Amino acid sequence: MGMKRVTGRPWATCTLAAAVVLCAAASVIGSGAASKSGPASAAQEATVLEYKMAEGRVLRYQLTSSTKEVADVMGQTTEAQSKTKSDYSFRAKGRKEANYLLGVTVNDMETAVSSAQGNLSPDMSPVKGKTFDMVLSPLGAEVDVSGAEAITFDVQGSTRNIAAGFKMFFPDMPGRPVKVGDSWPSNQTIEEKSSTMTITYTMEGVNTLEGFETIEGLPCARISSKFTGSMSGSGQVRGMDMTLTATIKGTDLIYFALREGTYVQSTSDMVREITATLSGPQNLTIPSTQTSTMEVKLVSR
Repeated sequence: MGMKRVTGRPWATCTLAAAVVLCAAASVIGSGAASKSGPASAAQEATVLEYKMAEGRVLRYQLTSSTKEVADVMGQTTEAQSKTKSDYSFRAKGRKEANYLLGVTVNDMETAVSSAQGNLSPDMSPVKGKTFDMVLSPLGAEVDVSGAEAITFDVQGSTRNIAAGFKMFFPDMPGRPVKVGDSWPSNQTIEEKSSTMTITYTMEGVNTLEGFETIEGLPCARISSKFTGSMSGSGQVRGMDMTLTATIKGTDLIYFALREGTYVQSTSDMVREITATLSGPQNLTIPSTQTSTMEVKLVSR
């Protein structure tokens, strides 16, 4: 996979960034409560954070996200919103060299975009129930998710695959023992391709072990992350060439079970300042601001 990533939950929402922008362009061209008490000794000793995936173990996660975009289209303010819900299962299939081989099942996936131009709900039935194998390192690096590239769906005439969301699903661990207050960097560059657009994300972040809490009965490390980055892309929409540029910033709060070596839950907030430029019969520049929130929960283990 190359460089390590920022912890990553909000990036499941990035696959819809272009779709929400396209809605604006179309108008002119046609958990359980957390206990503050945690392992007392862990706060004073160095802690090793690594994934543990015993063969046969199944982890099921549910994701919800919401994105709001405010755009300036030829001097007029437009708004669009998108919401997504997903349900995934990860079954440990043993080791692949030093890493874990996981069988992934897409139990459910729903997406809805609403704007002044109407509502958009892509047919996600082609992805529901589909499976693929991925390789995960003990530190959370998604070594191989190429199997997800064959699982596709269509949005407004553009064919997309689900791989991007899995390239950044699991939070990265530091690769060394850490104490409360210790930080470690994360960097990542990923590319998302559809039949009409290619988008590249480059991220830099700092993760910090803040402390320990008990979540759903599991003693967990509480990890915060602050990240910044950029997005660039190019493609076509309704016969017009389009380029995208953006700056990105956000935060994650992650809970990781210490003994079980399991990602338990996270909440994320992200802001993207985007400029879409269209050229063709009309030359347009559309600035917009997208704000996103996302929650991931482990619902069975």
